[in-house]
Formats: sequence, C-alpha cells, structure tokens
Amino acid sequence: MKEVTGNIVDILNDEIYPATLVFGNKIESIKRARAGRYYIIPGFVDAHIHIESSMLTPAEFARIATVHGTIAVVADPHEIANVLGVPGVKYMIEDGGTVPLKFYFGAPSCVPASPFETAGSTINSAGIEELLRMDEIKYLGEVMNFHAVINNDPDMLRKIHIATRYGKLVDGHAPGLGGAALREYVRHGISTDHECQTRAEALEKLSSGMKIQIREGSAAKNFDDLIGIADEHYRDCMFCTDDLHPHDLIKGHINLLVKRALDCGIDMMKVLRIACVNPVMHYRLDVGLLHPGDYADFIVVDRDFNVKKTFINGIMAAEDGMPLIPRRRSTVVNRFEAREREVTDFRVDHAPGRINVIVAFDGQLVTGRQLVAPKEAGGCVVSDTDRDILKLAVINRYDAEAEPAIGFVTNFGLKKGAIASSIAHDSHNIIAVGVNDTDLCKAVNLIIKHHGGISVVADDREMCLPLPVAGLMSTDDYASVAMRYREIDAMAKSLGTSLSAPFMTLSFMALTVIPELKLSDKGLFDVNTAQFINLFSN
Repeated sequence: MKEVTGNIVDILNDEIYPATLVFGNKIESIKRARAGRYYIIPGFVDAHIHIESSMLTPAEFARIATVHGTIAVVADPHEIANVLGVPGVKYMIEDGGTVPLKFYFGAPSCVPASPFETAGSTINSAGIEELLRMDEIKYLGEVMNFHAVINNDPDMLRKIHIATRYGKLVDGHAPGLGGAALREYVRHGISTDHECQTRAEALEKLSSGMKIQIREGSAAKNFDDLIGIADEHYRDCMFCTDDLHPHDLIKGHINLLVKRALDCGIDMMKVLRIACVNPVMHYRLDVGLLHPGDYADFIVVDRDFNVKKTFINGIMAAEDGMPLIPRRRSTVVNRFEAREREVTDFRVDHAPGRINVIVAFDGQLVTGRQLVAPKEAGGCVVSDTDRDILKLAVINRYDAEAEPAIGFVTNFGLKKGAIASSIAHDSHNIIAVGVNDTDLCKAVNLIIKHHGGISVVADDREMCLPLPVAGLMSTDDYASVAMRYREIDAMAKSLGTSLSAPFMTLSFMALTVIPELKLSDKGLFDVNTAQFINLFSN
C-alpha cells in the first residue's frame, strides 16, 4: 500500500477535505488528516481525440499526456483505420496497452469517411461487429456521414444497430446540423457532438439530448465560443482536443482548458466535473473518481492547477513535469504505394470561365467557396500570390497510377515555396499547396520518399518530418517530434502564411464531410450538394 496526503477534491459530493489516500491499484481507504499543501483530484479525461494527430504512437503519446495530468482518453482511431482498416485499430490497442494511460478506443464508423475519396481500407458492418465484440472497444466512433443517417442509408444504420445491440454508445459529428435533420440524427441514438461552432448550435444540440464536447485543438478552436454554456449545462459538457499537434501537446492538454475555464469565472467544481467526471460517466469508463474501491486514478496539483504528480491504477506515471513511463520504440506499419511525381503532373490547362476556389478559415474545419477569374501563364492556370490564390493538389497514395487532383485555395498566404503532408483527413492521401508547380512537386516527392510525413520546400531549402507509422505517426520520442515539428512549422510560416497551424489546416482541405468545398483525390467536391464539380465554371 502507498499513501498520499493532501486536500481531497470530491467532485461528486461537492466537497474538499484534508485526507490521506491509502492505495494499491485501487483506493483502499481515505483517512481524514490535517490540511495539506497540495490538492488531490481525479485525473483529466480527453473526451474525443485522434491520437494519430499528435504524430506520436499511443505509447509515446502517453508519456507526455500524463505529464499534464491526463489519465484517460476516449480515442477514435479512424485515421489509421482509413489507412490499414481493422488491423490498424488493433495496432493502436496493442501499442496503447503497453503503458499505464487508459486508452478507450472506438470502432470507426466511417471508413472511408465518404464514398467521394479513396482510402487505404474499408470497414464495413462486419468489421464494425468484429471490433464492437472486443472489450477494448467502448463505442461506435463519430458518425461523420450524417447525410447517410438522416437518409436512412442501410449500411450506416446497420452499424449503429450493431453498437446498440452490444450496449455501446454512438459518437456524433454533425457540424451545423439543426432542425428536423438534427432531430432525425439524434433519434438514431447518437449521443455526442464535438463540432459545434456557436453557442446557439450547442444549445440546440443540448436541447435535443446530445452531450457537447467543447473542443480546442490545433486547428479547430471552439472553446471561446462555447465555454459560456458550461455554467448552466456543466452536467452535459466535456472537454476534448480532437486533433492536437505535437508542439501544442508538449505545452499542455486538458489541464490548459481547465485553467482557461476557471479564468472565465466558471465555478471550479463545475469545471472539474466537465474535465474529470462527465466523460467517465457518459462512456462508462473504468476510471476512478477518488472514492474507496475506485481505481487509484488521480493527480496532485497546486493551487494554480499545476500538475505535480499523476497516478494511474496506483502507478505514478509522471512527476514534476517529467514522464516516468519508460520509452519504447513502436513497430512500423504502413500502406504507401505512391510513385514519384513529375512537375508536369501538376499542370492545369487554361479554359474559358472562372474557377471555383476553396476558402480556408484559420481555426476552423469548414471552408467557403469563391468564384474568381484565374491567373493564366503560358496557357496554364497558375497560383496568384497577389490575390492569395494558390494551387492545391491531392495525390492518391494507395494507387501509384492515379493522377493528382488539382484545385485552388485562398487564405493560405504563401508567397513562395510549398508545403505537403500525408495527413489529409480522413483517407490520408498526399495533400500539398504551393505557389509554383516545381516546389509543389518537390514537397510531394519528399513525402513519397519517406513513405509519409510533412514537408516544406522553398528556394534551395527543404525540410521533412518523416511519419513512417501509417504515414501518420513517428517512432521518435515526443520531445524530438515536437522540436522537429516546431522547426518545420516555423519554416512554413516564414513563407508568408498567417495561419496558426498551416499543416493542420491543410490536412482538412480534403475532408469531404465538412462543408463547403473540398478537394479529394477524386476531384473538387461540393459538400452541400454531395456532388463533384468542375474547377471551371461560367
């Protein structure tokens, strides 16, 4: 038995009292004591995250997340599932099982996210059932194809029915959905949403019976718009990061959202219920909440909520900003068939009319749409840095013979060079944006050379962060990955972009389930009408 003395924060009973915890892997007893210097609270839980977006394997993610007081995550592995299918999900479970952090994985419901892109694998209803039979799979992952739900698509409804039959929850993903369509979506048992962008949207979804996951990630930042609902609706809210890049993860995790919520004047017990209790109760997680008989999952913090120690099942996983989980090198799994490209592969012949341009927004996954006159040079449509209209390309990485899909995007702001990535939600083909075809081709070929990664090129400079695990994750330690990411992010920003997370924003330009206009490997796609459209329009 071990002992820790401090001021116990009993969130469920709304009480703080000095005591000594006596525990092994579970809490044996809680003995009243004199007031301590530190506070003992249940650990933080991320209610919706894609581990792959950290560019770290689960085992390495755990080493840095526990430093910030995270003791459990509700993780949707649909990124790797889009590359490798069911075996990819099992890889995440196996790798995560080597460390104390509690990973609660879901069965990805939309692999691929839509039929309008090429993924590396498909998970049909049989695959969903195979996963949901596993004890390690706690829920059906976010149902992004809400069109399929409200239009009664048999395959999607079959997946939801399987989850219900196994007594497992269904996660949602429905940006902007409201009215009768929202009610139909919720009627099928979909219980959460992490895509709310406005207070009004969140309140409508709360009134429909959904739980709201207040998201603050590297690209999608909704905390400021949504935290106002927490004071009244704290019992039905959770915190999540969704997609968090390594340089942001090294700064903090759910602990930062707790501090920000407190700074907004939200009552401490309400904030801690959101951060520590609600995900445990909603997903029925095997996570302790500081009562005798519970698993010994807790953190020790000072008055300013700086994390001093993290305990999971009685094991101290981190102390004073340092992980105590031993470093291990994860195995490499991947599927990458793309061949080296030529500069001419990115040529767009000029044609009459204007071009449809994707409008990117900083901090948002949604995009807009513009119709503009193209810039022509030598019979080709080219990037126009004066108007910030840049060439965008998506290259199928699973079929070496497929030709690149080409479009144009605004608000990236590059004045020279190009950036590219094999992280392109959700099928994870290669995506790149650049000011000329030569640099675009160089950036893409760097990704192909390393079988995955993020790259930036300009003039005679080039940088690449290899991501050999499914083209999504590194095998290096978190500090090295974060440092390398900071360097490549800084180089990308030196090319002129004002985007806070250019690689994260780029990765969502191919996501065909979030409005309004996206570019998949199959072409330019109007999400609102669920149709491909021509680049040129009269």
